[in-house]
Amino acid sequence: MKAQFWSFDVIFAMVIFSFAILILGYVWFNINNQFSLAYGYGMESMQAELASIQNNLLSAGNPPDWNSLISANNTLAWQNISVGIGSGTGSTLSAQKIESLVAMSNYNYQATKAMLGISYDYYITITGKGLYITIGLNPAQMSATSVQVANKGAVLNGQPVQVKIYVWTNTSFGVG
Repeated sequence: MKAQFWSFDVIFAMVIFSFAILILGYVWFNINNQFSLAYGYGMESMQAELASIQNNLLSAGNPPDWNSLISANNTLAWQNISVGIGSGTGSTLSAQKIESLVAMSNYNYQATKAMLGISYDYYITITGKGLYITIGLNPAQMSATSVQVANKGAVLNGQPVQVKIYVWTNTSFGVG
C-alpha cells in the first residue's frame, strides 16, 4: 500500500513538471522568434530606407529647381517637393541645393526626415579636398545602437567628393 501511494505521487509530480517544462519551452521559443523577426525586419527596413534616401538624395529632386521654390524656414513650402542634391547630370552635386538642405535640416530636422521619406534618423557627410559638410544628426554623438552606411563618389564644384549617408537609430529593434 505504501509503494502504491508513493508511485502516484511521483507520477503526478512528473506530469506537473513535464507540463511546466513544455510551457516554459513554448514561451521561450515564441519570444525568441519574435525578437529575431523584429530585429531582422528592423535591419531590413533600415537598409531599404538607406537605399531609398541614397537614390532620392543623389537625384536632382522634383521639381529639379526645388531649392529656388522654397524658403528654408517655411515648412509648409516643403510639402510638394522631393529633395535631391544632384544637378541632374551624372554624379554632379549642386552647391545651392546642398546649402538649402543644410538650412532646412538646421531649421527643422524632423520635417526633413519626413520630407526625405524616412522614419529613422539620418546623417550625411560630404567630404573632399578642404571640404567637410554635415547634414542631420551625428549618430556617434547621439548614442546610436544601429547604423547603416552608404558611400558614393560624386563631383562638387569640379572637385571629387565622397558622400556618406548614415541611417541610424538609438532604439532597440526587439520587444519593447
